[in-house]
Amino acid sequence: MSTSQSNSSHQTGMLWFAKDLPNICSLAGLLCALLGIYFAVLKNFPAAIIGMIWAVLFDWGDGIIARKIEGRTDEQKNFGAQLDSLIDMVSFGICPAVFLLSYGGFSTWFLPGAFVIVATAAIRLSYFNIFGLVDSTTYKGLALDNNVIVFAFVFLFEPMFDTATFSILLYVMFMTMAGFNLSPLRTPKFAGKWFYVLMVYTVALTIIYCWILSARV
Repeated sequence: MSTSQSNSSHQTGMLWFAKDLPNICSLAGLLCALLGIYFAVLKNFPAAIIGMIWAVLFDWGDGIIARKIEGRTDEQKNFGAQLDSLIDMVSFGICPAVFLLSYGGFSTWFLPGAFVIVATAAIRLSYFNIFGLVDSTTYKGLALDNNVIVFAFVFLFEPMFDTATFSILLYVMFMTMAGFNLSPLRTPKFAGKWFYVLMVYTVALTIIYCWILSARV
């Protein structure tokens, strides 16, 4: 690349991309994931799950918003794709790993599981960044956001078990989902009306987990 081309490619400021509406949505998801990590470390697991499931909703929303906005430049599209991928690493890699570690009392036995979760997210996202979808409606392997969707529902049954037993169940569940994430299994990409289903699901779980939190006060 020539010097003039290099200078031209850096004329756009970084914060200019941050104000792009789809990227604002992505960053809102990042905030939710950060709250999920924060509350998981504090062992406030219902609050952590609320943050995690809202991170999924914002992750779905940024793509929908991006597709509806006309006239976005290639730079905006490329920046948004990179931002989305990095935030997915936090939302669906780091955050679930921290949750598992915290629920397991930060025992060293849970470190391998946490590593598998993070490594799976890194491998899957890297693969997706190169190869993309199998076709417009199909993923190769289970999408990472589905892990949180399933996990948020399963955790509702946590009061039925003692902590030691449920921590093992969580461990096994996350490792099983990691296997599906990296498998050659073809899974559908949920879009369109499924976003509204996810919205209802997110609000419903938020209400339930808020009720659980209020009952503990």
